[in-house]
Amino acid sequence: MARPTLLAVSHGTDDVEGARAIADLVVQVAARLPDVEVRSAFVDVQQPDAPGALAAIEGPVVVVPLLLSSGFHVHHDLHGMVADRIDAVVADPLGPDPRLAQVLAQRLSGASDHPVILAVAGSRDPRSLTDAEGMATQLHAQLGRPVHLAYLAAREPDLPTTLAAHPDAVVSTYLLARGYFFDLAVRHSAGRSLTLPLLNGISVPEPLIALVVARYEEAAAELGGDAVQAGHAVHAAQPCGAGAV
Repeated sequence: MARPTLLAVSHGTDDVEGARAIADLVVQVAARLPDVEVRSAFVDVQQPDAPGALAAIEGPVVVVPLLLSSGFHVHHDLHGMVADRIDAVVADPLGPDPRLAQVLAQRLSGASDHPVILAVAGSRDPRSLTDAEGMATQLHAQLGRPVHLAYLAAREPDLPTTLAAHPDAVVSTYLLARGYFFDLAVRHSAGRSLTLPLLNGISVPEPLIALVVARYEEAAAELGGDAVQAGHAVHAAQPCGAGAV
């Protein structure tokens, strides 16, 4: 029996380099899972949109959010779209996770004597606040030096305020790839040391590939054999062409 399809869902961006970097991540994940069909979708900006991509998949699906924290997109958009699919499950978002802290620490290797400002996109969903704080704690454990949170939207303290409070700090951009929030961080950090996102457009970090694969495997195990068999039975019983796009 075929393994569940992996539907990798990112936010979407109109930044060409950012979009390419995320596509490269998905390619690397597909190479790591040769027995799994891997597809991409987006919650905004790019196509295909996540609900349409899910509808086009027959059989069991694991939706892996290529998103760094819990929030509206994960709990409303993604969980909402699988609500009527017994053969579909949403994996946990990527963060917080020690593998992300490892990549962030690697980006900071040239500034080992400075405190760090972890620049987070920000969300009004309270679950995202817990995730951001958890990521700051994990990065502190990885580095062994102070890590201060700053938000690029929705929450306080914002990045300019935190930069003013910590004039000797370097900025670690806790973002998946280039896009609107990275451009905003660059503007706010003019003249200050700033790291590239987790996906820097040069190479895909091994810990990030391993993390996406782990999220898939964990959720696929949660989906379980009964749900997978039920999903295959439902699609087998459909008239020819049903559910196809």
